[in-house]
Amino acid sequence: MSHSEFGSRRQDYQGPSFDERDCAADPFVQFDRWFAEAVEAGVVEPEAMALATCHDAQPSVRYVLLRGFDTNGFVFYTNFDSRKSRELAANPSAALAWHWRDQHRQVRAVGSVVRVDDAEADAYFAARPLGARLGAWASPQSSVLQNRAELDAALRGVAERFGAVGLDDDADLVIPRPTNWGGWRLVPTEVEFWQGQPSRLHDRLQFRVGAAGWERVRLAP
Repeated sequence: MSHSEFGSRRQDYQGPSFDERDCAADPFVQFDRWFAEAVEAGVVEPEAMALATCHDAQPSVRYVLLRGFDTNGFVFYTNFDSRKSRELAANPSAALAWHWRDQHRQVRAVGSVVRVDDAEADAYFAARPLGARLGAWASPQSSVLQNRAELDAALRGVAERFGAVGLDDDADLVIPRPTNWGGWRLVPTEVEFWQGQPSRLHDRLQFRVGAAGWERVRLAP
């Protein structure tokens, strides 16, 4: 598709207005509202979020899944040997972005990252489906594989090791969390809410951490 064809695909936004009167005084309360509305509207994987990291001046981005949030920050889980974890360990700063297309909404969060404590990670891991727990043991995330068969063989070996061969995802089988697998929490210093508006004159309300707590400003579209 040529540049001119992209330019001809007009996309206007007809979302409701979003001003200071509509916005909560706390960004986590506002995020909870928008997230709940995305779920209620049937958005596919509303928890999907882009995670941007940067190491040695080289940024990288990928989608991960939000697995919890509260006033302490936004949590996701991964292998600590993965590229994202190595980059976060080297530079513990990151950015997140959610895009809920049908609502014409985006949310951005920027801040520092810390590891989730072991007790919280253990509880989350135990609640995962059996296949996902086995997969966390089997996959050397971000490492080079010779082929798919190598990964499948690793999974079979893990299933045999834990006595999980032939069991379905709902099987009640205790499997410990791998020591190289756990959670990261992004602790935001900035959260922005973007609501699409006609003529590209979008509403953007940004929260920033100030001396007295969260401060809210409006940004030009």
